[in-house]
Amino acid sequence: MTDKAHWRDVCARRLSRQWLTQPAPDAAAAVAGMCAAHAQIQTAAELSVALRLDGATRSDVRRALWEDRTLVRTFGPRGTVHLLPAVDLAMWTGALSAVPTSSSQPANVRLDEEQVDAVVAALGAAVAEGDRTVDELDEAVGDACGKWAVARVMPAFQTMWPRWRQVVSTAAARGALCFGPNRGRAITYASPRRWIPGYAPARPDQALPALVHAYLAAFGPASAMHFARWLAVPPAWATAQFESLAEVIEPVELDGEECWVNAGDWPVSSGSPAGLWLLPYFDAYAVGAQPRHLVFPGRAAERALARTQAGNFPVLLIDGVVAGVWHQRRAGGRIHITVEPLRRLAARQRRALDEAAERVGVVLEGQPELTIGELAVGAHA
Repeated sequence: MTDKAHWRDVCARRLSRQWLTQPAPDAAAAVAGMCAAHAQIQTAAELSVALRLDGATRSDVRRALWEDRTLVRTFGPRGTVHLLPAVDLAMWTGALSAVPTSSSQPANVRLDEEQVDAVVAALGAAVAEGDRTVDELDEAVGDACGKWAVARVMPAFQTMWPRWRQVVSTAAARGALCFGPNRGRAITYASPRRWIPGYAPARPDQALPALVHAYLAAFGPASAMHFARWLAVPPAWATAQFESLAEVIEPVELDGEECWVNAGDWPVSSGSPAGLWLLPYFDAYAVGAQPRHLVFPGRAAERALARTQAGNFPVLLIDGVVAGVWHQRRAGGRIHITVEPLRRLAARQRRALDEAAERVGVVLEGQPELTIGELAVGAHA
């Protein structure tokens, strides 16, 4: 008989696994518990990670990334920029290189398989010698592959990009490159092989099961459809991955739907889900947690989702569910934080909100000023 999961227990488990109810031992452990930290907005990633550490600031996260190199900034789930633990990069690249993808480029711009392989090899060779800016990679790829690779045929930001740039996320998924530290205002790319001793992408047949297990550890109980949405892959492909692991994952009923956990990982005592957090844009908890109608109940779905997509608004999280939205604006050393709760806050929750705002100020290394009221800004403001 399939166990039934109570929503309160699911919230407590996810909050605990993602290091929100107790601090992680270090930044890499925090990111591993989150199953990657979305970093398209780097400051949001720094806040996501530091909130899960004891007394940490954004500088501590930057140190882990650029000095200690226990984190790697690269393309992760959904082909978007994420922070990943360096120790897990082999698993991630082994899995992501086997994930089905499709190109949005028109046929006359798209690269064929042989051309993709040539560009990836050229990029890997270029960054093996040192960090490279995009302009420097233009030259290196052109020299290695020829004029077809650098023909400016990709519309982007009111200009035209060289054809090879459509392959950057593929090169990252194959472990050929990752982001390096900015050179002034210029983005650079680096080689993970220079940063991580002995690094090489894992075999897909080993890496894909490991990725499913990591996802279920962070977000389970979850269905194959939940996994498909999180990774942006076809549902049939996600279902096949779950079916291949039938002997090492177990069914759990959640909200009338068959979901899954790693074998032996349910039930688990994670205590109470009680607590209040101010989570930034695209925080892993909000983006990956399903079912959406339970994570974003009632008005939260209207106020904090964009066509069912999570992450576009920073969220006020209370007891594991979204209970409001918020926004922060920096002015010198002051950080103006406006929170719009979607329900009346109890006295203890109001005190917890003050503490959460103070914590945001510590992480962002500024003096917070908290206002409670309706937000007048939209998504990504």
